[in-house]
Amino acid sequence: MGSIGGVAVVLVGMAAMLVGMASAATYNVGEPGGAWDLTTNYTNWVAQKRFHPGDQIVFKYSAQRHDVVEVNKAGYDSCSTSTSIATHTTGNDVIPLTSTGTRYFVCGFPGHCTTTGTGNMKIQIDVVQADSSSAPAPVATTTPPSPPSSAATSLKATAAAAVLLAALLIMA
Repeated sequence: MGSIGGVAVVLVGMAAMLVGMASAATYNVGEPGGAWDLTTNYTNWVAQKRFHPGDQIVFKYSAQRHDVVEVNKAGYDSCSTSTSIATHTTGNDVIPLTSTGTRYFVCGFPGHCTTTGTGNMKIQIDVVQADSSSAPAPVATTTPPSPPSSAATSLKATAAAAVLLAALLIMA
C-alpha cells in the first residue's frame, strides 16, 4: 500500500508540472482578422495582450512577400535591420518568449516597416512576469488552434489523465 501512495504522490507532482507548462499561451500575431501583413494594426493588437515567459508568438505570412526580423530598440525605432538579432523566413515562424523583457520585430522587406507612410510591419512585445494577483491574460486567439497550440492541448489532456490516475490510485 505504501508504494501505491508513493506512486500517487509522484503522479500528482508530474501532473502539477504538466498543468503549469500547459498554461502557456500561443498568440497568432494579428489574429483574429489579421496576420503578419501590411493591413494589420499591430499597436492595437498588442495592446490587448499580456505576454509571459513560456508563451509563444506565431507569425503567419507569405514567405515570398514578408519576413520577420528581430531587432533591438534602435532598429525598431528606425525600421533598420542592419543589426538584426535573428531573421525568420518560413511563413509560419514560432518565436518562444522565454524570459521577461521587450522584444522587437519588423518586416525586412523594403518599405514594409517605415517610420512614416503606410508600412507598419513592426511590433513590440513586452514579456512580463506572471503575477498571481493580476487579472488573467486574455484569450490568445478566437480562431481554431494552430498546430503549435496542439502541444499545449496535448499537455492538458496528459495532465488531466495523470490527475485522474493518481486519484484512482489513492482511492484504491
